[in-house]
Amino acid sequence: MEDLHIENLTKIYDPHSNPVIGVEDLNIELDEGNFLVLVGPSGCGKSTTLRTIAGLESATSGNIRINGEVVNDQKPKERDIAMVFQNYALYPHMTARQNMGFGLKMISDLSKEEIADRVEEVAGMMGIKDLLDDKPSALSGGQQQRVALGRAIVREPQVFLLDEPLSNLDAKLRAHMRTEIKELQQNLDITTVYVTHDQTEAMTMGDKIAVLNEGKLQQLGSPLECYHQPTNRFVAGFIGEPSMNFFEAELKDDRLVNESLDYPLSDARLDAVEGIDDVVLGIRPEDAEIVATVGDHTVNGTVNVVEPLGSVNYIHTDIAGRERTIEVDGNQYADEGQQIAIRFPEDQIHLFDQESGDAVYNPEVNDETVARTSFEGGASGMTSD
Repeated sequence: MEDLHIENLTKIYDPHSNPVIGVEDLNIELDEGNFLVLVGPSGCGKSTTLRTIAGLESATSGNIRINGEVVNDQKPKERDIAMVFQNYALYPHMTARQNMGFGLKMISDLSKEEIADRVEEVAGMMGIKDLLDDKPSALSGGQQQRVALGRAIVREPQVFLLDEPLSNLDAKLRAHMRTEIKELQQNLDITTVYVTHDQTEAMTMGDKIAVLNEGKLQQLGSPLECYHQPTNRFVAGFIGEPSMNFFEAELKDDRLVNESLDYPLSDARLDAVEGIDDVVLGIRPEDAEIVATVGDHTVNGTVNVVEPLGSVNYIHTDIAGRERTIEVDGNQYADEGQQIAIRFPEDQIHLFDQESGDAVYNPEVNDETVARTSFEGGASGMTSD
């Protein structure tokens, strides 16, 4: 039996006078212990989904099931879930100990001694045992986040919900806390739904990620599936940093043609775009190559900026008036204003229908590569969200 089942969930705000669709027809199933990341730009519906699971929003239609039971009409405290918010939501007049134990005091029949023991145990797990008598004002952002996480963990919920919990932390601490949260979730084996707009968090933390846009689900799969085999242009552009480069082109005979591109396609790629006149060629920055001579699969560009990151360099290049990004080895460099030839290996290109945005061709990858972060059963459903 699934631990969490989101079934045809739709949420419409102000449905009678000025309807706004927050989430549309979302279907996801999670087994016990799964870690799902909801990711997408602001306003895509990810926080609405989380709040509806928690009971802070009511569903317009559809069901939320926890352990097979429909919980739509249950109050948040009756759903056996715990939620961590973006702003930590700690009581300023309480110590860390009191903050962590407050939820248990309100919703459980545990004795003071049992609550104290559980708080001590979780605080030790979180590395904040020596901070239990401090108030939030005396704690750093990372310490406050650990207290907020600890407050949720002591409840031993069936489902753990996190709403952009790292967005207020600096970059280095965010990276550290990503690892801590993932390790914690694996050790506790609690079904978890995590919301973020940061695709790096989604890629590094989730067993499965659900990519949303404008209230609809775009793709649901493992991080590597969404990266290597995006279902549409939106997913291809959103997942990956720097973003995939796109070239809108017209198919003429066996070639993709635009102002910068005259790109011949082999039979396999031609079969994929059969019947499509307007095609989008996509290439990830790390798959493009700077070459010495111009050939069939190359374009000319002018270097605008080189962004050195140590192990790699990002070369931002003007190609026919639009900037594209090429990732090269850190030892490879180009000067501003330099003319370069850039090769797009045909076995690395993605092809999309320009009108619908749907992917019609993705490069072949090893099945083990895209499946290694997946889980049995897992999240499923490719309907819109």
